[in-house]
Amino acid sequence: MKKDDCIFCKIANGEIPARTVYEDDKFRAVLDLGPATDGHTLILPKEHADNLFDLPEEYAKELIPVAQKIGSMMKAGLKCDGMNLVQNNGQVAGQTVMHFHLHLIPRYENDGQRIGWKVGERTDEEFDAIRKRIVG
Repeated sequence: MKKDDCIFCKIANGEIPARTVYEDDKFRAVLDLGPATDGHTLILPKEHADNLFDLPEEYAKELIPVAQKIGSMMKAGLKCDGMNLVQNNGQVAGQTVMHFHLHLIPRYENDGQRIGWKVGERTDEEFDAIRKRIVG
C-alpha cells in the first residue's frame, strides 16, 4: 500500500517525475539525484515498506533478480568495473528516507568512492557469546 506522505512512494508510483531505468509491476528503478558514481540507481518497491523488516516476502523474493537485471544493463551500458549493492535500515545505519530502497552503485577504477567499514576484531569467546545471543 502506498503511503501518502512518502516521497519514494510518489516516485515509485510515477507521481513525481524521475529518470527511470527499469519498471515492472512491483518496482521502479531510478537514477539517484545525489549519485556516488555515474549510474547510481535506487530500486524502489511500489508498495511502501519502511525497511527490510517490513518488506513483504513476495517483494524480497523478486528484488535480487531485478537487481541482477539492472546490474547487467549497467555493466553493458556503463562499462563499470564493479558494483556495490547497499541497503540501510534505520537512521543509525544511514537510512535517510524511511521507504525501503536498494542502492546499485556502479564502481569504476579510481572513482574515489569509499564504501565500507572499519574492520573489527573479536576473541573466540566474544564470537561465541554474540552467536549465542543471535541464535538463542
